[in-house]
Formats: sequence, C-alpha cells, structure tokens
Amino acid sequence: MSKSTLAIIAGVSAAAGSAITASILASRKESSSASQVTPTDPYPFKGTQTTSLPPPLPVPAPLPTPLRKEIIPPVNPTGVFQYGFPGPISDLRPNLSTTSSYNRQTRNPHWVAEHITPASLLASNGDRRHSSFAEDETVPEKFRAKLHDYFRSGYDRGHQVPAADAKWSQDAMDQTFLLTNMCPQVGDGFNRDYWAHLEDFCRRLTNHYPSVRIVTGPLYLPRRDHEDGKWRVSYEVIGNPPNVAVPTHFYKVIFAEDGKTGGDVSLGAFVLPNAKIDNEKPLQSFEVPVEAIERASGLEFASKLPAQRRKKLCEEVTCSLLVRDYADRHKDLIGRGPPRNLSSPTRTT
Repeated sequence: MSKSTLAIIAGVSAAAGSAITASILASRKESSSASQVTPTDPYPFKGTQTTSLPPPLPVPAPLPTPLRKEIIPPVNPTGVFQYGFPGPISDLRPNLSTTSSYNRQTRNPHWVAEHITPASLLASNGDRRHSSFAEDETVPEKFRAKLHDYFRSGYDRGHQVPAADAKWSQDAMDQTFLLTNMCPQVGDGFNRDYWAHLEDFCRRLTNHYPSVRIVTGPLYLPRRDHEDGKWRVSYEVIGNPPNVAVPTHFYKVIFAEDGKTGGDVSLGAFVLPNAKIDNEKPLQSFEVPVEAIERASGLEFASKLPAQRRKKLCEEVTCSLLVRDYADRHKDLIGRGPPRNLSSPTRTT
C-alpha cells in the first residue's frame, strides 16, 4: 500500500474518531442534565427534551489495491550458475587452534580467530622446531599463497594467530604455520618486535580472564596523496607473478570473557601500521572503536554482543606492553626460555 493511500485512510479515520469522541462527550453532558429530572417519570426525554441520535458516521470504503501485472522476463541471469558460481567465496577453515576466512583475491586471510585460556597456555606439548611453513592445500591451487611468493620479498611470513598460543598440541602448532594464517609483515621493528609484544599482551590477559578470544587480520587503508590531496588505497604485491598483497595495517579485536554464562565481555580493538614501531609507543595510541575496524574491513565482530554486557578492555586493565627480546621469546617457544609467570596487565579497578 502506498504512502498516499495510508495518509488518506489515516485522515478519514482521524475524522471519524473525532466525531465519535464529540458524540460521546455530548451524550455524557445530556445524561448529566437528565439526572436532574424527577426519577418517577419513566420517560424523562419526552416532548421538547427528546434528543435525536446523531446520523451514522460514514465508514471509509477500502481503497482498491492496484493489481501488479506479473512480469515474465525474457532472460534468465541466474542461468550462468549452471557453469559455476562466480563468488566471492570465503574459504572457511576451522582448525584445531584457529578458525579462519580466506581472501582469494589478496591471498591473505580476511580474519583468523583463536581462543586461549590459562589451561591452554600452561600446556607445553608443541615445539616450534618441529613445525614448518606450508601452503594450505584446502585452497584451490590458483588462489593459494605460495612459499616462493615470500622468497626474498623483504617481508616476514607473519602469523595472525601466533604459534605460542598453540603449544598445547604439536598438531595445533603445526596448523598455525599454514600460509592461510600468514600475511606479509615488516620484520624488524614490527613482526619480531611490537606485534610480538601485542601477542604477549593478549596471552597475559589470561591472568585476569578465564577465557580470551582474539580475531586478527589485515587491512588495506587509504592514504592522502600529498600532491593532489585525494585519498587512495595503494599496497605492494609480492611474488612472481605478483600474488600476495602486502597489508597496510593489521587489527586485533579482543574479547576478554569473565567466564559466566551471559556475563560481561571486555572488548578491545587495535589497529597497527605494517611498519616499524618504536617499542616505547603506548599501546593505547593504537586503540580504536571496534566499529572503525568493521567499517574499514567490511566485517562484523560484535553484532550479537548486547551493550549491557560490554565493557572497555582498557578501562578494566592497563593496556601496556611488556617488551622482551626476540631471542628470549623464541627460546620460550621451544621450551628453553624464562618461566611463564610474567607480569600481567594490572587491574584498573
């Protein structure tokens, strides 16, 4: 039904409602006058006091619904599906330690999700020395990131879910070395430094929360051109032929759960440039609203998390990094590093 039709019916209904209201008020007033007549008179409204009933109100006739002529198209666009569905297809890959969605165009993941707990981090059944980087054969060969794409590219094969988060099983750790869990990352100053400190921060959250879920992925953000002032998205592509896109930024969305059914979730979101970052840079300088990452990525992370259950992570704990030497972290990953009782983010309340 059109808006004009609805307006007409609403107008007529309003007029009818006004008339009915006026009639009721008039009847009440006359009833008040009739109550002053001698009660012994069985017909108090005889003669000149007789009041005629108001004429019946007009009932608006329903407007005819215009018949929509059935259109029989002379073409069938969906017929192309008989040859194959064009996509896009996000290869959803649930593994032991990760769940990921793969972007066939950029040869990088859209996102990789993980879950860590105090118990999962305490176990030490995996050794990095027994893991190797590998192509993910579940992805069609022509859309796969290849090991040789990274060869002499100048970039690290950067874990989205770190191997250190999957030490509870050798198989689980091995799966973190699939290239569907990798993106090209700047090595010195980022993958081996600030990014690794952020991963360690996430692990230390388990000293306060019994369950921590993390979603990590790449971003391709625009930059303003200094010459004409226009915004453009520009990124390098590595490989021969060029296959794998080099992200401009990376994000982490953190869900720190209090462990109660329907309980509070401390939500934190961070966006870091794929570049060398001084270790003295405060972590909170990279904090952003989760909605900002959603707009930039086209993804949704917390649409089913009610506002009353949300808390801000950096208001619940101190969001700061514990800087450790890369060599020490690597030793810890193969079981020869310092003990696990490292300093944890402190509570702010």
